[in-house]
Amino acid sequence: MTYKICLLPGDGIGPEVIDCAKQVLSALPLDFEFTRADIGFNAYERLGTPLPDSTLEQIRASSATLFGAVTTPPNLAGYFSPVVRMRQSLELFANLRPCRSIPHESSKENIDIIIVRENIEGLYSGIERLENDGNRAITERVITRKGSERIIRKAFDLARQTNRKSVHVIHKANVLRQTCGLFRAVAFEIAKEYPEIILHEMLVDTCAMELVRAPEQFEVIVTTNLFGDILSDEACMFVGGLGVAASGNIGVHASVFEPVHGSAPPLVGTGKANPIAMFLATAMMLDYLNEKESAEQLRKAVESCIASKETTPDLGGSLTTSQVTKKIIERIS
Repeated sequence: MTYKICLLPGDGIGPEVIDCAKQVLSALPLDFEFTRADIGFNAYERLGTPLPDSTLEQIRASSATLFGAVTTPPNLAGYFSPVVRMRQSLELFANLRPCRSIPHESSKENIDIIIVRENIEGLYSGIERLENDGNRAITERVITRKGSERIIRKAFDLARQTNRKSVHVIHKANVLRQTCGLFRAVAFEIAKEYPEIILHEMLVDTCAMELVRAPEQFEVIVTTNLFGDILSDEACMFVGGLGVAASGNIGVHASVFEPVHGSAPPLVGTGKANPIAMFLATAMMLDYLNEKESAEQLRKAVESCIASKETTPDLGGSLTTSQVTKKIIERIS
């Protein structure tokens, strides 16, 4: 079987880490057909939009998509977040952020969390306005039953598929009584369909504290958009930081996998960009394609490189981006 993979290099170090991922995929005993599409600030400068319609069509037509990074300048006329727009346009409703211990001194032990974040609603719905001559700014938080049902069911399905015993539902229903109240109520309804899985509920501020105190207590966390964005970045700092953090954006008809780090303009062309987050995002994509053996092979290669300090300087190694890529390919070959 040939998998059609759409590559979205984007801005900054995005093209570098995307090329690293392509090299690694080409070293696996699988068949891939690669296409490239435009996204980000470079696309805006050339095409007048950071997310062309043709890019969305290429993603829809692909087996899966790998995305590098984009630069999103503030207060630029005609510019919008291409990442948020892509998620909404393709209904990539689930953002999955695994947080798993790595063999490195920056990582705590015995952590294996999946954070399941609703990806297209909440405070990122894009409904904002200015009132009172610009002296009052309003953002509307949108939580729907449909959106809550599918993200919570996704979390419980993942718990069942990975043999996890519990799901933590994170909310702030004591204050946000309607929006978080709906999300919480739907969670208790869905949980009845999974009697073997324990539902724990926790206020988001308590969750932030408990992640610092005892992150190993969590198996699956499911929450709304902004809460999930913040908690997932917090949690990744217990397992190596943004340089090794990967995520998957999953919809019904499309999927996009990406490293969590930004475009990091100062690192462009220096050889210091860490490709490991991109490799772990690639492993997530292989899981999505049901190529479990190759996914695990890639993860083990990454862990072996980290344990041997065959990494870029941010993880204590002395290798360049391309040298790390070569070490990964040696291990999977």
